[in-house]
Amino acid sequence: MTAALVLAAQRGDTMAMNDLLTELTPFLGRICGPIALDSGQDAVQETLIAIFRNLRSLREPAALYGWARAIAVRESVRIARNGSRTSAVDLAELPSRQDVERAVDIRDVLERLSPEHRAVLVLRDVEGLDEAAAARLLEVPVGTVKSRLARARQSFRKAWQP
Repeated sequence: MTAALVLAAQRGDTMAMNDLLTELTPFLGRICGPIALDSGQDAVQETLIAIFRNLRSLREPAALYGWARAIAVRESVRIARNGSRTSAVDLAELPSRQDVERAVDIRDVLERLSPEHRAVLVLRDVEGLDEAAAARLLEVPVGTVKSRLARARQSFRKAWQP
């Protein structure tokens, strides 16, 4: 059904385009939210606009979700970089899990990571992509993905240790 929607939208069917963007929105939210945080909805919106403008360039309708994922990651990182936080906070300053009043939740930890580290975590641990696929999406070498992932996971472990 999705391939048919893509083809119809590419031919200019506005109802098909609307249905396609509506179908993609929850998927994009699961990617953009953890990367762009408070600006997640903005990242989803920018991603939907990019999809709308560039859908005709998608040659293989079956590749829609992979193509949309790449756009979502790129837009989320861009928007997160342009956000108010310019540098990551040292996670060693966070309270332990035993400190109930100041317990750290996942979002709090994510806010302390750079957008690039959040993107790698989402692609590997949420989307389940391997390092090579994440590297292609982020347009960085595989070694960069591996080192960012190791640093991001280490930061999470520090933040959650008692």
